[in-house]
Amino acid sequence: MVDSQYYLPNDIGVSALDCREAFRLLSPQEKMYAHYLSRAAWYGGLAVLLQTSPESANIFVLLQRIFRMQTPAQLEQVATAAGLSAEEYQAFLVYAAGLYANMGNYKSFGDTKFIPNLPKDSLFALVKASKAFQEHPAEIEALWDSCSYLLYSLEDRQKQLGLGDKGITTYFSGNCSLEDAELAQKFLDSKKLSAYNTRLFKRQNGGKPCYEVRLASAVQKDCAVDGECESCCGSFNFEDKEFTVKRGDYAPLMEKVSYCLQQAQAYAANENQRKMLEEYTRSFTLGSVEAHKEGSRYWIKDKGPIVESYIGFIESYRDPFGSRGEFEGFVAVVNKAMSERFAKLVSSAEVLLPELPWPREFEKDTFLKPDFTSLDVLTFAGSGIPAGINIPNYDDIRQSEGFKNVSLGNVLAVAYATQKEKLTFLEEEDKDLFIKWKGPSFEVQVGLHELLGHGSGKLFVQDDKGNFNFDKSKVTNPETGEPVSSWYRGSETWDSKFSTIASSYEECRAECVGLYLCLNKQVISIFGHEDQDAGDVVYVNWLSMVRAGLLGLEFYTPESKSWRQAHMQARFVILRVLLEAGEGLVGLEEVTGHDGKPDARITLDRSKIHTVGKNAIHRFLCKLQILKSTADVEGGRALYDDYSTVSDSGAHNFLRLRETVLLRKEARKMFVQANTKVDGDSIELVEYEGSAAGLIHSFTERFQDDAEQLEDQLLEMSKRDAICWC
Repeated sequence: MVDSQYYLPNDIGVSALDCREAFRLLSPQEKMYAHYLSRAAWYGGLAVLLQTSPESANIFVLLQRIFRMQTPAQLEQVATAAGLSAEEYQAFLVYAAGLYANMGNYKSFGDTKFIPNLPKDSLFALVKASKAFQEHPAEIEALWDSCSYLLYSLEDRQKQLGLGDKGITTYFSGNCSLEDAELAQKFLDSKKLSAYNTRLFKRQNGGKPCYEVRLASAVQKDCAVDGECESCCGSFNFEDKEFTVKRGDYAPLMEKVSYCLQQAQAYAANENQRKMLEEYTRSFTLGSVEAHKEGSRYWIKDKGPIVESYIGFIESYRDPFGSRGEFEGFVAVVNKAMSERFAKLVSSAEVLLPELPWPREFEKDTFLKPDFTSLDVLTFAGSGIPAGINIPNYDDIRQSEGFKNVSLGNVLAVAYATQKEKLTFLEEEDKDLFIKWKGPSFEVQVGLHELLGHGSGKLFVQDDKGNFNFDKSKVTNPETGEPVSSWYRGSETWDSKFSTIASSYEECRAECVGLYLCLNKQVISIFGHEDQDAGDVVYVNWLSMVRAGLLGLEFYTPESKSWRQAHMQARFVILRVLLEAGEGLVGLEEVTGHDGKPDARITLDRSKIHTVGKNAIHRFLCKLQILKSTADVEGGRALYDDYSTVSDSGAHNFLRLRETVLLRKEARKMFVQANTKVDGDSIELVEYEGSAAGLIHSFTERFQDDAEQLEDQLLEMSKRDAICWC
């Protein structure tokens, strides 16, 4: 029997993301704009296959070739004739849907591998009986042979994403270690090159290690090109090691992304959108992060667009080192009613920021009012869909020029709907309250987390000319009472300094801001909650957080003592902080469930949230910000690693509790997204049912115009690097 965490259950929730009404209200020009941006996002999203695992692209192509010739309904009869049971065929559909939804065979949330929940022989029998195999036996058999071993392999290293012997990654060649990643980061810093759109490949040259840094771009030539004063490409000697910087990673995909963005320009609503798309096109054509930053500046200036989008190598959660961005692209339409509430929160931000527990000097010099809108997602290409986003991730832009926040309303609507019988680890009397207020409380938490969490706090920086952005003679560290003695220098960033803990640490800081500020009555009333309801929203928000901290144990790997998901590690840390606060604020006990199996109960004393709870978050949040502001990596790592430790000693046996969490876990929902297609002079929205078959159908129709060419290019890119993962 395979551990259940390594496959997706047959009854996994699959929901269609509803954007029909939002799309219907767009003008013909806006629909065209949304269509071409969506095409760019979907093509770029295929790069995630190559960023996830050596086998993901090949599995994707195998599934596409099978399902393009036979729909799930047609293939069902073939499966029955080949001897598969109804459960086995459903398991195959769920696996295929999971691969599409995660853009690879590792879960986007948790980075655990998942394999088909049916015997390998049964799956091969189905592949051989398919029409694709009947018509192209040699081609399909070769595809099966290229990925079937890794499709099912659960060797220790292949169970999760990670670097070196800790897991699988295709951001680095298989022979790279943490030391190689650190050296490469130093090299990139010395060249003022961002790691966001890179991968690192190491080889031996006469017994000496050589490193190839590959930039994602459509152009493959290494000479200087338009818009660059000099080429960033070429060979360099750094710390007695040879580094080569090359263009052309994911070149065929980046070419398609650039083409679609150019098409979208003709339908842009204003000059900011046109300039933004121009710079994005330059970025994906030439592999320039600077051009992407320039595009992001125009994006920030494009206030309150009807069609909102962002695209590029964005989030660094899945790079084991924490610096390289996974490709994502989204296109969404404004939800006006919910956006009004967020606009009120933005206008209250300057009053709320001083409430945060750090001294004024540790806050940004001026709060740059961002756009904060609620959007209904039309397209979200990448490995998964979040509930809210704060971008851009470039700290220098966020600090001095601004940012945008978005809450994804139609994602929230379906992602957090909970059935009472599936609600784990709570007292019975808490369950009805939890179900009633989980959605509204999460809306509050997302708003505060994105706007005042990620949007707050200052980084102390000394630039290349030696100038400081703070008064070194006056600012003292409130934790030590001593003058501030460390800061960021030159091209150092939060990600490059705090690397492996940066993502989770920052998510923890933002979550703490949400918990802390939701205690403010003004905040809760902005979201339309007063009196008893307001109290219930606060209670459920805090209860959700401590429960999420317990659920987070699913994403911890004891063998490597590592966390696989930034947000869940952050929530576990917060649970530890609140348990440590004592005074009966949070209770956590192991019990026996109604089924006679191990269970757990988590409780929260509502009367102590505003006192014991608030004080604990106040102290912890202040520490997190001071260490972040002052670039104190050593102190930050010591603090965060301590609270992240999962052990069987102390007041709670977290290793044993992890087993209970795994026993009772519920799989994350998958989303089915619509397609858009040109129909004469207009754009048609094509919707699909909320099922595994519907999700598969959406992907087989997504690349209809150039499916074979695209699949051949994916296989070619996969084959070119196959030797690097051994």
